[in-house]
Amino acid sequence: MKIAVIATGGKQYKVKEGQSLRIEKLDAELGSTVTLDTLLVAESDGSSVTLGQPSLGDKVSAEIIEHAQADKVHVVKFKNKTHYKRNVGHRQLYTKILVKAIA
Repeated sequence: MKIAVIATGGKQYKVKEGQSLRIEKLDAELGSTVTLDTLLVAESDGSSVTLGQPSLGDKVSAEIIEHAQADKVHVVKFKNKTHYKRNVGHRQLYTKILVKAIA
C-alpha cells in the first residue's frame, strides 16, 4: 500500500490510497478530480522511502466528495470585575476528498 505526505492549505497530511479526509476548502466542482502536486514523502512498501527536497515530482490524484462547514467553534473572552465579555463563533469551510492514486 502506498503512503504519502502531502501539503495543502498550509497543513501536511499523511494519506493512503482509498482514504478520505477533510482539507482546507478547494475551488473545484463536486465529483471532479484534483491533483495535489506537493508530495513530501512517498513509501511504496514497508522498506523503501523516498524523500522530497523540497518536494517530489510525483502527484496524488483525489476526487472531491463534498464541500461543507465544520462545527461551530466558540471563542469567549472574559475579564472579571470589568464588565467585559465577548463571544465570537466561527465555522471553517472544508473540502472532503477521496484519495484515488499516488503516482
